Amino acid sequence: MHRSFNRSHRLFFAAAALIVISALFSFSAQGAGGSGAARSDYGILSILPPLTAILFALIFRQVILALLAGVWLGSFILSGYQPIPSILRIVDYYVLETLAGPGEGRDHISIILFTLLLGGMVGITSRMGGMQGIVDKLSKLATTPKRGQFSVWLMGVVIFFDDYTNTLIVGNSTRPLTDKLRISREKLSYIVDSTAAPITALAVITSWIGFELSLISQTFGTMGVERNPFSTFVASLPYSFYPILSVLFVLFIVLSGRDYGAMLRAERRARSTGRVSSDTAVPMSNLDSESVSPAPGVKPHWLHGVIPILVVIIVVFAGLWRTGSDSLAEAGRTGEGFLDALKEADSFKALLWGSFSGCIVAAIIALSRRLLNLTETMTALVNGIRSMLMAFIILVLAWCIGKVCADLHTADYLLDSLADTLAPQYLPLIVFLLAMGISFSTGTSWGTMSILVPIVIPLVYGTTESAGMSGQEFEPVLLGSIAAILSGAVFGDHCSPISDTTIMSSMSSSADHIDHVRTQLPYALTVGGVSLVLGYLLSAFGVPVIASLALSIALLLIAVRFIGKPVDTAD
Repeated sequence: MHRSFNRSHRLFFAAAALIVISALFSFSAQGAGGSGAARSDYGILSILPPLTAILFALIFRQVILALLAGVWLGSFILSGYQPIPSILRIVDYYVLETLAGPGEGRDHISIILFTLLLGGMVGITSRMGGMQGIVDKLSKLATTPKRGQFSVWLMGVVIFFDDYTNTLIVGNSTRPLTDKLRISREKLSYIVDSTAAPITALAVITSWIGFELSLISQTFGTMGVERNPFSTFVASLPYSFYPILSVLFVLFIVLSGRDYGAMLRAERRARSTGRVSSDTAVPMSNLDSESVSPAPGVKPHWLHGVIPILVVIIVVFAGLWRTGSDSLAEAGRTGEGFLDALKEADSFKALLWGSFSGCIVAAIIALSRRLLNLTETMTALVNGIRSMLMAFIILVLAWCIGKVCADLHTADYLLDSLADTLAPQYLPLIVFLLAMGISFSTGTSWGTMSILVPIVIPLVYGTTESAGMSGQEFEPVLLGSIAAILSGAVFGDHCSPISDTTIMSSMSSSADHIDHVRTQLPYALTVGGVSLVLGYLLSAFGVPVIASLALSIALLLIAVRFIGKPVDTAD
């Protein structure tokens, strides 16, 4: 044990030394300047911080250390290679800008407050027997691991309007059930993660739609193109191979009762021993057994858990409609429907209203029905919020490394590196790879979309015009490229350990974050590879999108059948 400890630390210092030496070498070779240097001066250095964070996370299984290493390395490069100022800059610039800076700072605080408030609601509902009541009720229907996993998948599909809401509600509300059925936390976090962003990206009435349409509309307007952004986006959805296939692949895995790779080992461990987490796991949320179990003398009832969750969902929907309607009214657009309002809605404000309302309703139920006294209710609230502390730290650091990548122009470097390889018929395929790389490196799907949409759409028009493509030839390239941005962004986001949605999936499922990434990665790569080859590559050769989807689904079914192994059968 002691020998292993020293060996891991020697490896840590060796890796850190190599990174610093390589950075210094690149600096001396390129003559890079300080924080005011042009983006081209950073070159390949711009991808070192996210790569360092990813490698450290996978090697040392310490995500906070990994993110700190990535943020520090970026700060070190941007500060002109000054060791002490670069360390101080982590807190006096990156953390402060992430939480209090203009623009995204307000959105980040909204996400943190929503997360903490939802944790508080879960704390109260758990202590007054609501979560146990849901488990007891679902246990009558979900009596097997297969049925339990299907219940989680179905909830992930039904709660489609926002990926953050989906992740936090589904993971937190189903975790007691999956624990009882001996389903591993790794499997729960995988199902949660793979039905959150993909289903939100596909559904038309979601918090994503306004953001996506605004990017497309703004680009069309800048180019002087008279084309409906909404109808263009809807027409591009069949080309969103990764989100579509990701949701279906989860269903295939669940219904088959088969797994492979690290997930198979995790599931067999959970089934045979009852240990839903590995021996080395450090759960992202840490509600202790006393906090999540009903208080003494409380009789669990499913309504005490369902009502607060329904309140969150209803208030979020109402908030989306209200904020969207107000935006339309300010713009002088009256008499428009819910879908139009949703496009203009403030999703962060709606999420805050929903989680706060859930807390209030949970507290009212606990006090009015005398399930908990005032002190017990407040203690449960605080315990629920406290359980999200680690997730709070990791989210902030993930956003910090995103800020580092923006300052280093990581996405611009990746885009410039591949710019000369673009050809009209292969644009969707190359855009998919590019979006995947940017999303994986920066950990943000929305950031990837905001970077690529204004670049890719003009690129499509320019390259197709130069190649003499129009009409029937032009449409698949445009629609496929728009969808490829979305697909690649979600794919890279799924694979990246520094992604906020991946982190939140680990958090809501109370799973070890690195265990979640390791077990999900083979599945994400399987779906991503099929999307690339049978989706975008075949589309480049003129294969209809429906045929590509059918072939992709068939291959995934074959993969599950012949690569996957039954969980309940030992080798």
